Amino acid sequence: MFLHKLFSELGYCNFKLPIITTRLGNKGKIIKIAKFSTWTYSSFNWIYELWYDKKIKHVPKCIDKNLTSLALAIWIMNDGTKVNKSLKFCTNSFSYNDCLLLIKTLNNNFNIKASIQSTGKKDQYLIYIWKESMTDLINIVSPNIIPEMKYKLI
Repeated sequence: MFLHKLFSELGYCNFKLPIITTRLGNKGKIIKIAKFSTWTYSSFNWIYELWYDKKIKHVPKCIDKNLTSLALAIWIMNDGTKVNKSLKFCTNSFSYNDCLLLIKTLNNNFNIKASIQSTGKKDQYLIYIWKESMTDLINIVSPNIIPEMKYKLI
């Protein structure tokens, strides 16, 4: 709902509320899904070209210039999962080298320590934020985390 509100206020989609559906997740857990469509603007093609090569998603080499505290907060709200007193990013679609680049950027931009973990599936990885870095991470992103997503940081 956060992204829909942001996108509609910026004029990238209509104000009609997203369609909410559910699906059955792992271990029978019910997962809610919000679906909405954005409008297509050719002026944003450069973003697609930055992130995709032959329809395969990868982390752009210039991620260090684009990973701001706001971008980090949005990443947490979308792909972050609380794990005990830490957090992991679901980076399953990225290569090992892409995950290394993201870890390097987290360290260089925010002094956040992280490591790569295998998901147990071939060529799928997660980024795990070290417990020791959680206080710094929370301080960096808290101003941009909506109340409904604060549970990912507590």
